[in-house]
Amino acid sequence: MAPSGKSSPSTDGAASTADRKPWRRPQMKSKAAGKKKAAQAAHNKKPKSGGFESMGLCEEVYRGVRHKGYRVPTPIQRKAMPLILAGLDVAAMARTGSGKTAAFLVPMLQRLRHRDPGAGIRALILSPTRDLATQTLKFTHQLGKFSDLKTGLIVGGGSMESQFEVLADNPDIIIATPGRFEHILSMVDDLSLRSVEYVVFDEADSLFSLGFAEQLHKILHKLSDTRQTLLFSATMPKALAEFAKAGLRDPQVIRLDLDKKISPDLKLAFFTLRQEEKLAALLYLVRERISSEEQTMIFVSTKYHVEFLNILFREEGLEASLSYGAMDQEARTIHISRFRARKTMLLIVTDVAARGLDIPLLDNVVNWDFPAKPKLFIHRVGRVARQGRTGTAFTFVTSEDMPFLLDLHLFLSKPLRPAPTEEELLKDMDGMNLKINQSLADGETIYGRFPQTVLDLCSDGVKEVISGCTDLIALEKPCANAFRLYLKTRAMPSKESVRRAKDLPREGLHPIFRDVLRPDEISAIAFSERLKSFRPKQTILEAEGEAARSRSSKGSNQWLDVMKKKREVHEGIINLVHEQSGDLATKEEDTENISNWEKKEVCGKKRKSQSFRDEDHYISSVPQNQHSEAGLSVKGNEGFVQDRLDAAVLDLVDDETSGMQAQKTRYHWMKNKFVKLNNGDRVTSTGKIKTESSAKIKASKDIYKKWQQKSHRAIGSGGKDGAEGGISTPAGYQRGNRRYPAAGRGRSSIPNADVPSEIRNPQQMRKGRQEKAMQNLRRNEKSARDSKSPGKFQKNRRPNGSGRDDKFQDSRSQKSRRPDGKGKGGGKGNAKGFGKGKGKGKGNPKGRGTR
Repeated sequence: MAPSGKSSPSTDGAASTADRKPWRRPQMKSKAAGKKKAAQAAHNKKPKSGGFESMGLCEEVYRGVRHKGYRVPTPIQRKAMPLILAGLDVAAMARTGSGKTAAFLVPMLQRLRHRDPGAGIRALILSPTRDLATQTLKFTHQLGKFSDLKTGLIVGGGSMESQFEVLADNPDIIIATPGRFEHILSMVDDLSLRSVEYVVFDEADSLFSLGFAEQLHKILHKLSDTRQTLLFSATMPKALAEFAKAGLRDPQVIRLDLDKKISPDLKLAFFTLRQEEKLAALLYLVRERISSEEQTMIFVSTKYHVEFLNILFREEGLEASLSYGAMDQEARTIHISRFRARKTMLLIVTDVAARGLDIPLLDNVVNWDFPAKPKLFIHRVGRVARQGRTGTAFTFVTSEDMPFLLDLHLFLSKPLRPAPTEEELLKDMDGMNLKINQSLADGETIYGRFPQTVLDLCSDGVKEVISGCTDLIALEKPCANAFRLYLKTRAMPSKESVRRAKDLPREGLHPIFRDVLRPDEISAIAFSERLKSFRPKQTILEAEGEAARSRSSKGSNQWLDVMKKKREVHEGIINLVHEQSGDLATKEEDTENISNWEKKEVCGKKRKSQSFRDEDHYISSVPQNQHSEAGLSVKGNEGFVQDRLDAAVLDLVDDETSGMQAQKTRYHWMKNKFVKLNNGDRVTSTGKIKTESSAKIKASKDIYKKWQQKSHRAIGSGGKDGAEGGISTPAGYQRGNRRYPAAGRGRSSIPNADVPSEIRNPQQMRKGRQEKAMQNLRRNEKSARDSKSPGKFQKNRRPNGSGRDDKFQDSRSQKSRRPDGKGKGGGKGNAKGFGKGKGKGKGNPKGRGTR
């Protein structure tokens, strides 16, 4: 039966009473409950495949990644980060702007997680330039915003004292350049790198080149053998033998974008011109072809050219920023910061800014001097067209640079064509423009000339500016001398490219100037080009003889008769050569019905030559990817074929003077045996340190000692031993916040060494407050107990009110007595020389005296 007061449920299709839930008044859900449910749903949500969510990052690191703006990992991040998180050694290569910095910073933050002041330096990142190290520090702060890890920057150009302060704070991560870091290691004996567990070589091919081999050898010698080592670069060879010093253990090699070494969104423009026309061409590009809202980076060969162009732009009313290696570090930072903030639109730099520098809104790059190595060109033009943006790279090419242009396109595996001549354009303007557009769309590179009329107009203005500025006149000679030295020291192109550059066809105007010139101007240029190629049928002797005969009309001329006889002898041979060349040309026109410009592919895809070789089974002495791998080589002045078989040559004792001298430079006597030096190693007996500016200075420890005396601090060795037992320094011992000087002669070397530092960290201040509160509490409790029982301690007191007995006073008097028997008496007099009360007693040297 249904309970009283309630009607029984109906049976027509309705549920039974037992199945029906009791009716409740609907309640409004609170906002807190809704948020909690949404958070729970988000937590239970399956992570996206291939995203940062599926990599198992901790909350602090993942929040930093999201705060930086990263949503989906790039291909290099998706490939490298899981291997790095698994603890493997990785050597990774990907094109510029692909996110390599985050690929090694995120796993580093995930591995370190929290700050450990007693562990010492746990991660070390080495960069080839100061600007790249500063940029890496900025990215580390942005990605590690929500973690408490401490990062230090050690680069050249800064104050040594400030960098000692950074190391004394025991940072978890150090970002350094090899020169300054090795200099500090030579001064601070107690700075240990055995606690480093994560080492990154950013732009590894540059670090392991000739410039840093010495410093890296000393730094790597102090690292632990159990570290995780990572190599990252945009240009890295397949064979890792050149990185043997890095101590890789079973490394995982990742090489992406081998076919696309440069961004597909980057446009390349190569202009052929003379060396003296570069100033006019650059001013025309900056004024006419590049918008005032676009930022441009200009690469030059020497620092003198940087200063020269900066003054020239200033005279022309253009404000520019500049940066080069010998420039003061603070000035470099200021100039690059102004360029990043778009306060200036031009940045003039040397190759010191070619690697790793990330300027997000950069639109154009101008190569004033053609780079000698293909991978240097890759790094230069890699500053633009990053992260989905488009950009243009303008390059000036002189006749001496043509072999380097051929080597570059062999390295890139891209076809290279000269621009169509003016005569070809006049025959079929629309058809030729259509073919040019199609070639550019297919990824081919077209090089061409600057319009001569434009160069002439701009050259006149540049000459007027230079003649009216004394600074530019004073810099002309240093620029010429520096460029001459640059040409002597740059690497040589391959012999094959030098030979092929001599047979290149004549190029026309670059397609970028099609909208600048009218058809009549193109006709005038075509006529002037025909004049350049005009060859008269008569020699100067024949022309002079004909003119003299027409004037005098007397007899025959001697020189004219000689040339006529010479022509009669050689006329048949000349006609035969002309007939053969004419037959060959007509035969080519009959077999291939294509235009003349389409046959002008200078450097392109490999042509299959008719040969007896079976390409599937033939083993060549030259690898198929020889040109690509030679361009990626770490060795300094290596050409494309030079020193290719050095590793396979057996070293024997040479019997010639030159060979013996060369072998002596390759070996060094160490511990009663000869040790072969690796590429780039040098042994100096002077004991000097080579800084980043290639200057050699004496490795003195006076700077560090003066800083110690001034700051009363020391750089510890780190690790568990240093955290538990204090920090041992040459000047003494430090435990906690108190310094203890060493015994012996060095005790008085540091004044006030036993005075504790007045600087307290938050933990010490909190501990001091707690101890003070406990002391106050004990004092209050003791005073309360004394007030409750006042006679508790009266039985031990003497009648005069003192709490100490005579025996205690006698023992104190014995300890304070001096060797001559004199001492302060306390208590009763006795035969040992102590008087009553506080009187003095005299005694003999043995201490026996009378009252």
